[in-house]
Amino acid sequence: MKRVASLYLPEWPLDRLRREGRIPAPPEGAPADLDPLGRIATAERIGECSVPRGGSWRPGARWAKAELQAQIHALPAHQRPPMRELGRKSEGSPHPFKTLKGDDGGTMRRTVEGEVLQISSGIASPCAVLRTVLSTGSIVPPARSGTPENNPTRRSLVQEDSAPIVTSLKDGSKLLIAAANPAARALGLSPGMSITQARALVPELTIHPADPQGDQADLVRLATALARRWCPVVALSGADGLFLDVTGTSHLFGGEARMAARLMRLLARLGVSAQVAVADTAGAAWALARALPPGTGKYGALIFLPSTHRTALAPLPLAALRIEPRAIELLQRLGVDTVSQLAALPRASLSRRFGAMLLQRLDQAMGDAAEPLDPVVPSSTIAITQRFAEPIATPEAIVHWLGTLVPPLVGALAQAGLGARAIELVAERVDGVPQRLRIGLARPTRDPAHLLRLLLRRIEDVEPGYGIDAITLHVRRADALGAESITERLDEEAAPDLAPLVDTLATRIGAQRLWRARPVESDVPERSVARTGPIDPPTRADVRLKLDDIRQLDRNDAPPAWHPDWPRPVRLLYRPEQLDHVIAEMPDHAPRRFTWRGTAHRVVRADGPERIHGEWWRAQAELHLVRDYFQVEDEEGRRFWLFRRGDGVIAESGDLRWYLHGVFG
Repeated sequence: MKRVASLYLPEWPLDRLRREGRIPAPPEGAPADLDPLGRIATAERIGECSVPRGGSWRPGARWAKAELQAQIHALPAHQRPPMRELGRKSEGSPHPFKTLKGDDGGTMRRTVEGEVLQISSGIASPCAVLRTVLSTGSIVPPARSGTPENNPTRRSLVQEDSAPIVTSLKDGSKLLIAAANPAARALGLSPGMSITQARALVPELTIHPADPQGDQADLVRLATALARRWCPVVALSGADGLFLDVTGTSHLFGGEARMAARLMRLLARLGVSAQVAVADTAGAAWALARALPPGTGKYGALIFLPSTHRTALAPLPLAALRIEPRAIELLQRLGVDTVSQLAALPRASLSRRFGAMLLQRLDQAMGDAAEPLDPVVPSSTIAITQRFAEPIATPEAIVHWLGTLVPPLVGALAQAGLGARAIELVAERVDGVPQRLRIGLARPTRDPAHLLRLLLRRIEDVEPGYGIDAITLHVRRADALGAESITERLDEEAAPDLAPLVDTLATRIGAQRLWRARPVESDVPERSVARTGPIDPPTRADVRLKLDDIRQLDRNDAPPAWHPDWPRPVRLLYRPEQLDHVIAEMPDHAPRRFTWRGTAHRVVRADGPERIHGEWWRAQAELHLVRDYFQVEDEEGRRFWLFRRGDGVIAESGDLRWYLHGVFG
């Protein structure tokens, strides 16, 4: 029977901001109530074995990282156990397939302190359990959970971060809320509300710009990672969820409950809030994953055994069927609020009134109609291997077989519509020590002559030893490569392609030593330059102005990145170097003599000063800082770029030390 898991990510945009550092994470040492999802991973790490698997590892050996170590450190130094026994305790591992008996005689399986609940037909009906979940917000059975006031697990589940945070999305001329964290929702803010209204309700609201394209791209990457590791069929379910077809794969993880628990722990370590439900159909799993109230049950999973999803869907609202809001509003006016009430109505009248989509969604959720999933297909790696009957060890043989392997590699790239950016050659020797060579390319390419030429320049680094059994070419990185435009006129010369030259130089001297300077908007010289790739000079991003912006009247060209009236040295030092034995007339004259790197220089010509103030908007410490730059030339014709910290009048502007920042050509 088909089994589908629905992974619901209610705070996916905010989780992305938190992982990027734009939203602060809970501080170290904070109570578990501030990070309820991370509590699952923390509880697992406390009891895990710190001895690496393999060697002397044995099941049941665990390390107590809190209580036992505190007791050991409280002992006198002469009474402490040896270092190899510190904090170690041995206990019997629980049986992996042991089940617990419920108070009503049913059978259930609980893992990770009750965070995953597998509902079977032996206990109370799934409908009753789901009603309990919807009323209490807990996935722990009521007979074992107790009251929320007396249960610390329940209290930690319902408490969230106190700072209200939302993301904003522009819809025409309006600025609306795209996503809100539980603290913001508790204050009455919800997606779709105007930002102006939200600011009026919550003045201390923190607003971040939404990034729907980035959220979708990260969701696709998550789906690809799950398809590689957990199950072969993973599909997107909107912008906040995934479908996982776990049919025939859950037993590899110890069952559906253990698989869901491991998936939740993985997402917890990544800082992702999630809810998981497993049912017979994708529609039922989607509805049950979103059945728990936000902020309460999203740290666990609901596992419904086969043929129980119909009963579980009956008390759910109509929004669980993924139908249009207009149809839901009209049905509620007619007194239809739940799935069971909708299923009891005549199908012919529903089809005439609401169309075929309503009945299709109902049949898909109940399992009466098929709902095929559109899986995310991970890109397969491209590799060409040639094995030899007898080992080879001569350069001529290696060159011959590289010429044989490159054409099929290029054919595989062309079939996939890709161009190689990094290729690795792996030569498997007889003694089992592989020889690896990697070449990088400035642009995506699948030119066989160019690729073979780059590989042949590196074969002297291959040490064949007693012989090579096989040679493999792996495409480690590739980008999309389509058709390229050419010049329209035959008498017009095409722009030279620097990519082959860049690849040749990078192969010889290394890719890290080949780069291009990119201008950065800053007045401080060391901040005004950044490194970028050697191909394609950077272009300035166009700023879209509003219609009523006064800058629309400016018809002048954009100012240059580096102004010609303020020349900069050819070589700018990574960090300014302090000068010694400086003789200068204060406050507006260049130095007459200075010593740099142990060599004395006497200045014969100078130009300046050029005053540069600190960027006070970056740091408070730069509010009063001043630099006076001078271009000087010594007796041997060498030109330097010097500066003095401070203006020579106000003490807060600098300590009047001299530094060398660059060298002119």
